[in-house]
Order: sequence, then C-alpha cells, then structure tokens
Amino acid sequence: MQLFLISGLSGSGKSVALKVLEDSGYYCVDNLPADLLAALVEHLQRAGYSNIAVSIDVRSANSVQRLPPLLQQIKQQGMDVHVLFLDAQTDTLVKRFSETRRLHPLSDTTLLANDNKARTLPECVRYERELLAGISDIGHHIDTTELDANALRAWIKQFIKLDRARLTLLFESFGYKHGIPLDADLVFDVRCLPNPHYNPELRSLTGRDAEVIKFLENTPSAQDMFSDIRDFVERWLPSFVADNRSYLTVAIGCTGGQHRSVYLAEKLARYFEHQQQVLVRHRELV
Repeated sequence: MQLFLISGLSGSGKSVALKVLEDSGYYCVDNLPADLLAALVEHLQRAGYSNIAVSIDVRSANSVQRLPPLLQQIKQQGMDVHVLFLDAQTDTLVKRFSETRRLHPLSDTTLLANDNKARTLPECVRYERELLAGISDIGHHIDTTELDANALRAWIKQFIKLDRARLTLLFESFGYKHGIPLDADLVFDVRCLPNPHYNPELRSLTGRDAEVIKFLENTPSAQDMFSDIRDFVERWLPSFVADNRSYLTVAIGCTGGQHRSVYLAEKLARYFEHQQQVLVRHRELV
C-alpha cells in the first residue's frame, strides 16, 4: 500500500496537488486530523485500497506537530510513505489570500488550544510556517511562489512517476530577481558569467535554444562554472545517498532565469542522468 501525504502552507497549492493524485487513481482525503491518520490507513488497508493520498496541515490544529512520529510508526509497519510539502514566499501567499478574499485558517482564534491571539494575514502566514517547521524537511519540498496551477500539476505528475527507492537529483534554474527557491538544497550563483541578454540576437531566446547554447559553449568561464558545479555535486552526492536522502535539489541562479541558469541546469541534468534519477525544472520558463 502506498501513502502520499500532502502538507504545506495554506494557499500553496495543496488542493491542486490532491486533485492531481485523485485523477491518477488515488483515494484522497482532505483536511484529515493528524491523529486519525493511522486509523484511516488501517481501515483503507482492510477495504483493499492500494493507493491513498491524504492532506494534513495546520487545520489539524495542535495534532499536526505529532505527524512526524506518526508517519514513522506507519513506515515501520511496512507502508510505502511519501511526503510532499508545498511552500511559497510569504508575500505571495498574502497576495493569493487577498485576491480570493479567503480567510486564513489561523484567523480562527479557536483553532489552536491556548492561543486566542488575533493576527493580521502576514502574521498568520508567518505563524503557520513556525507550526509546520517540523514537517517541511521530511519530504519533497516544492516552492510554488512562481508557479501557476498548470505548472504545479505537471510537477506533481512528474513526482508521482518517480522511483522513490532511489535518490532523485533535481536541477532547477531560477532568476535572482524573483528570489531564491525555498526548496533548494544547494544554490549556485552564475550571475558572474557573460549574459546573453545583452546580445540583441539572443535576448528573446532561452538557454535551451541552439544559439544561446553555442554562445555559452564558446564562453570559457561558463565551461569552468559547469565543471566546478559538476565536480562539487559528483563529490558530495554519495554522502547525500548514504544519508538516505530521497531528493536533492540543486538550484542554479542567474539574473532573470532565462539564459545562463537554464543552460547550466540542462547540461548538468544530461551529465548526471546516466548516474542518478534526474529531473530538470526551469522556474521562470513555466
């Protein structure tokens, strides 16, 4: 039996992720109190379900902080458990709530025991992040700050298809002017490289286009940067595997996330795809 647990910040896209899993044949339960997880899994096992997906977040109130040991107990029973944690920058979450005119769950001062403090929307988001701190690092972390719903659906579908018995090495390009990805484990800054943006013939292209690739292939510093990042990841990757990590996200950032970072993420992915299970994402191109 396979269990997908979806958690994360309110407004980060958990409903979208759960819907993708439902469409993929998973039996889905939204807003389950954390303390009921073990009982639900046992019931669905007896009923013959093989794939289930559950969304648990701060709406479970104080019980959400007991989730890590509960998951560990379920894993020890032989369950195939995978955790997906969705996150986004605070100002993005505030904007999403403001645009939809929805109330944040922590606006309800009765939700958490011994806590009746009234909070503004940004304060609710920051407090929720504190409450979920113990969960955010136990699974695959996705930063949805710059993602629309269609891009998130595509990323979730990729995640479902992975062989989770192996480490997944994810190369992600991004633009510094939009912020560093919250899901990055390693971050490399390549803004020091010559920028194709200043070439009028290359400006409208991306690091996946032949003309930009040729430009950077003929730039010695770009090749040196590739070699240095490749050698660093290659040296330390066995240590991450030995640490039983399921995912390692390597973020490559340039100014706009269009040329240099895209080129390097693609080239690194091609190099490592024969050694590891590899994904490549371009945050600013979606």
